[in-house]
Amino acid sequence: MNYEALRAVFRRANALLETNWCMHDLRHTAALRMARDKRLSLRDVQTILGHAHLSTTADIYLVEDEEQVIARVQEYLADVTERAAIPPPSPATGYEASDLDVLFGGEPA
Repeated sequence: MNYEALRAVFRRANALLETNWCMHDLRHTAALRMARDKRLSLRDVQTILGHAHLSTTADIYLVEDEEQVIARVQEYLADVTERAAIPPPSPATGYEASDLDVLFGGEPA
């Protein structure tokens, strides 16, 4: 499908749906989806989009919905709270807990 044919598809879809989508909107959607994938770094997304500056990718293409950001922060804080409630594992046989506390920054006995 060439450029003009795809534009015609968008025109028909927009008329039917009473929207104003364009091909560039797909680029923004793709950038967001790639950025959310843990296998791709922001640098990867920058390279794929062909941006000279990382700030272009981050500031223009990765603007997120505020509600989604708040939901992710709440999930993160809930995870932190759950992890804090889990007691640390007991030391392996042969190690003194007080020695490990000193070694890893705990309170000395």
